[in-house]
Amino acid sequence: MTQGERVKEVRKSLNLTLEKFGGKLGVGKTAISKIEKGENNLTEANIKAICREFNVDYIWLTTGEGEMFVDSDDDFLEKIDRIMANEEDFRKKLFKALINASEEDILSLEKWIDFCADLKKGE
Repeated sequence: MTQGERVKEVRKSLNLTLEKFGGKLGVGKTAISKIEKGENNLTEANIKAICREFNVDYIWLTTGEGEMFVDSDDDFLEKIDRIMANEEDFRKKLFKALINASEEDILSLEKWIDFCADLKKGE
């Protein structure tokens, strides 16, 4: 199954028209139709938007492996609480914050970690 066919499968399983599906992603129905037919390829931005908006698994959408949908954020946060039951609250809050962090937040954190690592090397 191609990526376009998987996009169509997602859309159909959610009972969405081309227009409504595309509207959630900020693209028109023609763009979605062309992706589904294989006339246009999915961009990385399209893939991320589909995964974010419809809780689709990234690996499934890109390769076909695994399950179509991932757990909701609430389910995921509950799993973190269960996995980290004996951990301190700060660790739990840190993981939850990273889940909700934007790309900009992650890049800022990466820069901060690199800065700290450089300081440590300079000691």
